[in-house]
Amino acid sequence: MALEVQREGEHEFVGRNERGAEVRIGRNGQQGSFSPAELLQIAAAGCSAVTAENLITRRIGEDSKFRVEVTADRREGASELDAVHVEFDVDLSSLDEEQRVALAAAVDRSIGRLCTVSRTLKKGIPVTENLPTGI
Repeated sequence: MALEVQREGEHEFVGRNERGAEVRIGRNGQQGSFSPAELLQIAAAGCSAVTAENLITRRIGEDSKFRVEVTADRREGASELDAVHVEFDVDLSSLDEEQRVALAAAVDRSIGRLCTVSRTLKKGIPVTENLPTGI
């Protein structure tokens, strides 16, 4: 099964994968759902978090918690994002300055090399749509 999005009601959709995960999708501001632009941002933050996880936990502890916040620049009324900003919120107080700088560089390199979402956004790729016209 490919990834799918199914309409459930007016402005209500559910995205699914073959492993049974679901995400509610709707228009911007709709209660209980993510807008497609929010999902794009969440994907960038999630990809960065997953990519950096081992680097961070190896240095500050396997049970360490961290948070990744994402924001975007968008011109008023525009139907596109101008930039996505991913920021890690992690307690690095157990590391000295040199270790923090080294970790930041390693995380940056790893995301730049391995994060599919960020790499794709930076590259820019064609997106195609197909609405069948025959019966």
